[in-house]
Amino acid sequence: MRHRKSGRKLGRTASHRAATLANMATSLFEHKRIKTTSAKAKELRGYSEALITFAKRGDLHARRMVMRTIHDKAVVKELFEEIAPTFSSRTGGYTRIIKLGRRLGDGAEVSFIELVGFEAGAKATAVKSKKDKKAEKVEIEETVETPVEAVEPVAEEATKEEVKAE
Repeated sequence: MRHRKSGRKLGRTASHRAATLANMATSLFEHKRIKTTSAKAKELRGYSEALITFAKRGDLHARRMVMRTIHDKAVVKELFEEIAPTFSSRTGGYTRIIKLGRRLGDGAEVSFIELVGFEAGAKATAVKSKKDKKAEKVEIEETVETPVEAVEPVAEEATKEEVKAE
């Protein structure tokens, strides 16, 4: 019987489940919003909120406790310097789960889990990255075409004049 046993197994061993939740928490803090199954999102909610509560303390011991779970130093720095101060007045409820429906492949229920108060940041980052990619493509195409057309005729004329002068 499962009486008084909390948590979902997610079809994994204990070590695999711990690694999955740690990786998902890292992605959540890095991107502010991730898309996953509803069961994983519900498990991640309590897991990530405990890490945010540690980060709100802000001392060295709390940082080391968070580093046990999240191994990316840049994400831990962002958690302590950007995310935790925004939640300083809240006592909980740092995340929000938005149900999206069922996935076509296997019918699993899919949800977004996001940090409360960072919704605009997640959308702006996605839009910014698309614009940056288009800008990079345009810049690359212009730099490749312009030097080839401008340099080749000048180089040929210069070599012909040098040959005639000699």
